[in-house]
Amino acid sequence: MNRLFVAYKPPFISSNAYLFRLKRRYRVKKAGFSGTLDPFACGTLIVAFGSYTKLFPYLKKYPKVYRATLWLGASSPTLDIERVEHVQEMLPLPSERVKEAVESFKGSFTYIPPKFSAKKVGGKRAYKLALSEESLDLKPVTSQIHSIRLLTYRHPFVTFEAEVSEGTYIRSLGEHIAKKLGTTGALSYLERLREGAFVYEDERALDPLDYLITRPNSTHLSPQQIFHGTKLTVDDLEIKEDGLYHLVFEDFFAIIEIHGGKVTYKLNQMERYANTNSR
Repeated sequence: MNRLFVAYKPPFISSNAYLFRLKRRYRVKKAGFSGTLDPFACGTLIVAFGSYTKLFPYLKKYPKVYRATLWLGASSPTLDIERVEHVQEMLPLPSERVKEAVESFKGSFTYIPPKFSAKKVGGKRAYKLALSEESLDLKPVTSQIHSIRLLTYRHPFVTFEAEVSEGTYIRSLGEHIAKKLGTTGALSYLERLREGAFVYEDERALDPLDYLITRPNSTHLSPQQIFHGTKLTVDDLEIKEDGLYHLVFEDFFAIIEIHGGKVTYKLNQMERYANTNSR
């Protein structure tokens, strides 16, 4: 079964464990997802079955939109409620000050990723090193916060929504908002609302052609020639400039790349029509 859809991961389960549930429900063996969610987080998870798992690098997955609630005064090494060690009581802050602090993070955001994260350090996952109390040397990263706005402030909880670039750690964003307000903070809630063009719609099967980052192209070669991987030249194509493209035929599609005047197949023989069974 080839299928592309958006699932909604519930909180307090890992993305891998939730994928296993989906595989059992749909009775499939080959499945994958794009964009790991923290176990305590919930929200959209792009899922593919069968050969559609190869499509992840070519999908419109960015930017991503999150809604988060920051618990001011909470201290947690994971920067979320899974390992809260201490809660400092504090007086309420002026709402305008909270709004200014949250919205000041729009733009370029440079920070150290959380030590409890899947980021690799010397070939090992950071969270595994943190759990074993090994030393960590995490390098600064820079993310783009395309937009961020305060939704509510009900002391000590600050709820905000942010549209961010690939790989942004919302837990770190929450930590820095709290620091700007002169305190510690940990996320008590995190939901991914959107991944690029992808939103949750009750696991409706999606046509991958509607979600590709590639541009349409065409060729004078026959579908049979493309299906069997006949070597392409730029002269075989309508559009000849460098870039990623898709070629669509009645029963299948192919993804190709033109670079420096040479054409290569990235994916071929991809079944065109998604399985539209809801379960």
